[in-house]
Amino acid sequence: MTYEEAVEYLFSQLPMFHRIGAAAYKPDIGNISQLCDALGNPHLKFPVVHVAGSNGKGSTSHLTASVLMEAGYKVGLFTSPHLKDYRERIRVNGKKIDKTFVAEFVAQSKESWKSIEPSFFEITTALAFHYFAEERVDIAVIEVGMGGRLDSTNIVQPIVTAITSISKDHTQFLGDTHELIAREKGGIIKQNIPIVLGKLPIEAKIEIEKTAHEKDSNIIDSTILNAPKSALEGSYQLFNERTAFGILQELQKLNWNISNENVAEGFLRVMENTHLMGRWQVLANHPLTVAEVAHNEEGITFLVEKLKTLSFQKLHIVIGMVNDKDHSQVLSLLPQEAEYYFVQADIPRALPKEELQTKALEFMLKGNCYPNVHSGLEAAKAASSKDDLIVVTGSIFTVAEILPEED
Repeated sequence: MTYEEAVEYLFSQLPMFHRIGAAAYKPDIGNISQLCDALGNPHLKFPVVHVAGSNGKGSTSHLTASVLMEAGYKVGLFTSPHLKDYRERIRVNGKKIDKTFVAEFVAQSKESWKSIEPSFFEITTALAFHYFAEERVDIAVIEVGMGGRLDSTNIVQPIVTAITSISKDHTQFLGDTHELIAREKGGIIKQNIPIVLGKLPIEAKIEIEKTAHEKDSNIIDSTILNAPKSALEGSYQLFNERTAFGILQELQKLNWNISNENVAEGFLRVMENTHLMGRWQVLANHPLTVAEVAHNEEGITFLVEKLKTLSFQKLHIVIGMVNDKDHSQVLSLLPQEAEYYFVQADIPRALPKEELQTKALEFMLKGNCYPNVHSGLEAAKAASSKDDLIVVTGSIFTVAEILPEED
């Protein structure tokens, strides 16, 4: 089996939430426990930093991993979803998992999966744990897929946990209040293991603190920390920097050899070290063209705040969303003076562009529909002067289609 055949099998044969949505969601950890048991429980063979959150968990995970790399450690990094290449999800010291390893894992294991009927994410999580164990990483930074309590990653035994933010996202699975969502994300808190908190709504923070007290877990409020500036653009990254800084301080207390210089360098070299993409990523200048994966109320709020700090002649927004988000909350926040280019990513879960256009009109957001993300971006470029600003946003999958390939 080739790598290409293995990935095609994973994409076509297993239910994949990020493509099809609710039908692929499996709210329990039974399958992942069976998968990892068959592999010799690789998730117990290395220390783990476990990171949950509605927004910012990817950036926080990358920042943490980058600093650990600067400190000389061999670092596993598991994130989701991928933007261009499946192997982006599983990295060791910034390098994507080897194609041969993926192909051999699928070829050797796929028959045994039939009795378990795992999801795409469950298999990918097991693969990541297996790879990190085989690579003998010193530590792994593991990003939660969705929620926390019932997420496949929640079989790990972390040495530090973190919750970056809580907003009303995936409400059909996690609950429709901050308290309910906090209860699910707080499920990653383990007995006597420190929990670093990002900026949380007060009702969510109260719920998380209640869980932490029950688990005798030390609470670190990262919002009061003075973290160094990273290379990541966007005002919202301040909170992710502080959360990552809080994680790193806890690791220092656990006698991990991390210097202040490592932290500063790791923050500045995060994109070079870990290849983080899609976070206020500049694609071109004149006009300034930016990709931003903001896709829910909190993310769009930060995006709009960022726009207010910039000078430009006219704003062009290329936007595509998925069909299971709260579209009204997002659209109500976007600036009415922008010109909109409504698109849909090439996934079954994408919201039809015509439906997005109709919803947007309710909030006085005007523009035309385009067959795909590339044509929408090209139309925005054609309509722009060199002093304009173009932003591609609305979902990770919209952004993924116009990003350059990773070197």
